[in-house]
Amino acid sequence: MTARILDFLASRRPEGPCLVVDLDVVRDNFTAFRHALPDTRIFYAVKANPAPEVLSLLADLGSCFDCASIPEIEMALAAGATADRISFGNTIKKERDIARAFELGIRLFAVDCEAEVDKIARQAKGAKVFCRILCDGAGAEWPLSRKFGCEPSMAAEVLEYAHHSGLDAYGVSFHVGSQQANLEAWDGALASAAAIFNQLGERGITLRMVNMGGGFPTRYLKDVPATEAYGRSIDEAVRRHFGNHIPETIIEPGRGMVGGAGMIKAEVVLISKKHRDDEQRWVYLDIGKFGGLAETMEEAIRYPIRTRHDGTETAPCILAGPTCDSADVLYEKTPYPLPLSLEIGDEVLIEGTGAYTTTYSAVAFNGFAPLKAYVI
Repeated sequence: MTARILDFLASRRPEGPCLVVDLDVVRDNFTAFRHALPDTRIFYAVKANPAPEVLSLLADLGSCFDCASIPEIEMALAAGATADRISFGNTIKKERDIARAFELGIRLFAVDCEAEVDKIARQAKGAKVFCRILCDGAGAEWPLSRKFGCEPSMAAEVLEYAHHSGLDAYGVSFHVGSQQANLEAWDGALASAAAIFNQLGERGITLRMVNMGGGFPTRYLKDVPATEAYGRSIDEAVRRHFGNHIPETIIEPGRGMVGGAGMIKAEVVLISKKHRDDEQRWVYLDIGKFGGLAETMEEAIRYPIRTRHDGTETAPCILAGPTCDSADVLYEKTPYPLPLSLEIGDEVLIEGTGAYTTTYSAVAFNGFAPLKAYVI
């Protein structure tokens, strides 16, 4: 929470739930990443928050962009990024989208299987490709261990296949899991990447880049290490595994870049119990999973919630959204402590919501409007 956000809410009094993002925090976070890993290129993960103001600021600061689709590529270009600063980092791409990206000047593509290599070879001749490897995500609040990537032993074959298909076998990528609190999480993945470099080198193919992904956290209810600490640990691991042959390196911060820059204002719609003797309150907000808080799925992300009653006695409650869907419950397995004096109509402030909220908000589920967003 920043004074600028509180001043905006006090002066503008926006109606309904809304996200407010402070660009000063985004600027500070970019500077922190640049200082922590000065020899590494920063590719902001556009999916975290594609607000034009955020993208334009980062483009002006010199950021590159990791994009998952043609619309994201077009947004990055519109924000002022040149095509050589954009990666098509989704391993699941339609062939016509590969062709469109190549037409727009994109030359850097992610793969994790030979079938994806075939599509790129047909539509983006000579492009650079990097192969994503599986990573167990141990220590992450939100592991990303199955959908994307292949086993490291397979990655060397995929890259060799790309080389023989006329593409530039450029490097290896991985993602250690979202909201990664373990400073050592990058070490094992970098060891796997170095082994793949060596295997390809023995086959006469020189890889040149390691994409170390995202995973850099936002502070929610628990303290997290400083960006500088991640930088030191990653730099040490790169030097340990690659020795005197340091490759080009990339990181893809999303949550760590914008998560802490945003706060959602919401309202208590109802407080109730399920039977008269029940000590468990249900607190319903005017925002839920379908309004932008999808990352509460399985209660993976627990946001700090502030109210005007903070400092008074609290009790655990079940927190839910407003829609007519039984899945729209935010915290039930581990109830959330909120003040006993909380009342219907009270505003609540949900911190750390600058990432993965507006982009998860449904268009009109149950008729509720998408989450409004303001960038200051």
